[in-house]
Amino acid sequence: MAQVSVTINGRKYPIVCDDGQEEHVTRLASYIDKRASEIAETVGQVGEARLVVMASLLIADELSEAYDEMERLQVEAKNSEESIRAETRETMEAKIAPVVESLAVRIENIADSLESD
Repeated sequence: MAQVSVTINGRKYPIVCDDGQEEHVTRLASYIDKRASEIAETVGQVGEARLVVMASLLIADELSEAYDEMERLQVEAKNSEESIRAETRETMEAKIAPVVESLAVRIENIADSLESD
């Protein structure tokens, strides 16, 4: 296990993480620090715990919006896929129908010629 030191709102925190995840954890902590700083600039220093809770809620809201957008895009993609499939099916049927009709006429002509022999 690896350990990194991250700084949030001017305070250092030792964090244990999986080997190779140090940069990722540092980047996440940097984002939390940025959001906490933005809140502190807006409302002033409201205490470390409260500031971290407010930052967490803000980030959770961003995550929720991202999940909602992802779900909307998945539904949109599924609807587009179904629309494309239906359109493709209709196009194929339109191309095949005349061929099938032509074959039916040819079969009828062959059957007629066999009956007349």
